[in-house]
Amino acid sequence: MYVCICQAVTENEVHACIAAGAKSARQIRDSTGAGKDCATCVRKICGILKRSEELVATA
Repeated sequence: MYVCICQAVTENEVHACIAAGAKSARQIRDSTGAGKDCATCVRKICGILKRSEELVATA
């Protein structure tokens, strides 16, 4: 599923950035371009980041 339509960034690409160490929407933007145009996807990216942090905290 696309997270960022403007840059054609998928949810898998965002998860890959997080797995590689990205901790913020800005780091994901710098790596993938997601959020640099209209920024509509930033809220979704932040949600993915929060869920990944919660999963790590409970593991």
